[in-house]
Amino acid sequence: MGPAATNGIARRMRAVHAKHLRRALVPGLLALSVPILGGAASAQATGKPASGPTVTAALASLKRSGAITAAVYQQDNSAYVAAQSSLKRLIGTRRTELGGVLANVQAIAAAREFIPSRLPALFLTLERNRQWWTTGPQIASRVRVSFPGSKLVWEYYPGQGIEIQWLGTFGEGNGYYLSGNENANLHQLVSEIIPLATARAGGIAWEYMFQFDGGKPPWTSGLSQGTALQVLTRAWSRFKEPADLTAAQQALGIFKTAPPAGVRVTSTIGAHYLEYTYAPSDRILNGEIQALVGLYDYTSLTKDPVGLQLFEAGDAEARVRTPLYDTGSWSMYDQLGESNLNYHELLTEFLQHLCERTRKGEPIAPTAPPAPVPAPTPTTPTSPTTPPTGGESPGGGTGGASAARYVAGASASGAGSPATAPAAASTTAPSPAIAADAIYCTTATRFTADLSTPPVISLITTTLPTSSRAGVQLSLSKISTVRLAVRSAGKVVWTNGATVERGKPRLLWITPAKGGAYTVTLTATDQTGNFATASGTITVSKGAKAH
Repeated sequence: MGPAATNGIARRMRAVHAKHLRRALVPGLLALSVPILGGAASAQATGKPASGPTVTAALASLKRSGAITAAVYQQDNSAYVAAQSSLKRLIGTRRTELGGVLANVQAIAAAREFIPSRLPALFLTLERNRQWWTTGPQIASRVRVSFPGSKLVWEYYPGQGIEIQWLGTFGEGNGYYLSGNENANLHQLVSEIIPLATARAGGIAWEYMFQFDGGKPPWTSGLSQGTALQVLTRAWSRFKEPADLTAAQQALGIFKTAPPAGVRVTSTIGAHYLEYTYAPSDRILNGEIQALVGLYDYTSLTKDPVGLQLFEAGDAEARVRTPLYDTGSWSMYDQLGESNLNYHELLTEFLQHLCERTRKGEPIAPTAPPAPVPAPTPTTPTSPTTPPTGGESPGGGTGGASAARYVAGASASGAGSPATAPAAASTTAPSPAIAADAIYCTTATRFTADLSTPPVISLITTTLPTSSRAGVQLSLSKISTVRLAVRSAGKVVWTNGATVERGKPRLLWITPAKGGAYTVTLTATDQTGNFATASGTITVSKGAKAH
């Protein structure tokens, strides 16, 4: 994949990182066109934090315990006091945004979630927002910005200020790696992200420090963490710096751990890796697939059997789950609703990437069956500057089909010491393509075809009562914008429209007092502009039942 393709993916990832909005449609009748696509799900930082330590008190407690030095205390507390002082001089949007960031910092302190490793990213966010909202320009929602001398990507979430966009940052890192001639940029980006990781789930993670779609900070994502694995492992493969490998090994922690600390949801088949640690019931396929891409790349480059175990557990689950997200005409975003166009294209791209990998074979060439792996024991998170040695096996089984298919080429006891590269690649011949995983390739092909396939629409309703708020029911194959036109004697007497998902939705028609036969025309236009029409006749009569 070249730089141009990478840039295109980055743009799509930027556009769709907001979670798909829950169904805003009222079952049955649609009075107006209801937008259900796109839009950021950012939440306004509100009110005072819950009762608990203040920011200054939380920092002071860490200093007294010896968890942070007096210098760190002074630096972070000064940043907080400066932000409060600046807030008093701001008005309008600038005051709202800096106030939102301050509220998030206060809430994390009040929740007793100040830990030493979390402070660097948290207070960098506060300092950057003070800088931006006191001296920077006003910007539009979801615009990305950067600061001189830094490779971090920031994004503006209205009401939350500018926040580190970890997925975007890691995407930039992948772009630097794939370009082949931006080693200095890749090296700098990795050197910036490692100190900003937080001890979490027995390893490290890059956390989002703002409210998002009902989730409270700090939270993290299997999607962004999987992309972090790619960047760190690729950087290690190029520069051979032990710190990069150590960080990659520790980044596996959330894939071994259940929410809310981690993203692993173990099943009888394998494991699902969550998109959001705060949403354990959501089953979002695009995040799961990209997490597997990251785990595959990590395992392929490091030959770490722990990575293999994590990949095979997720792969076993995804091979069963992926077909369920294919409606036959479009993709599902989660278990509840269809993807918007950006998510559909992004999922297709991720499936293509996983297809490219699995058709080459397993990330570690098989040599001998692995020994049984005991369940992991809980570990105490450590600072990313003093990582634990070795690795842990993921908890739970990996499922029959996947477990039978995979064999590890090294002992399952761990990944070796952080400063030591994992075992060298096996000298055995490359393994054949993973036949069962052709589902990734075929699904990506189908989703690509869906982009040029028109929707299928037909009229279901045949009779309606007079003078009623009636629903004209239709059958629709994929999410589309549907327009309804009702005619009597060739004259249009009613129109309505809405963006609706597949199935048998209804569009509102306030039927006339006068009965008769009315001609109905339906036009459906999908998200790429493909369209289809259908027509029929609805008989309106007094006392009739809708049918």
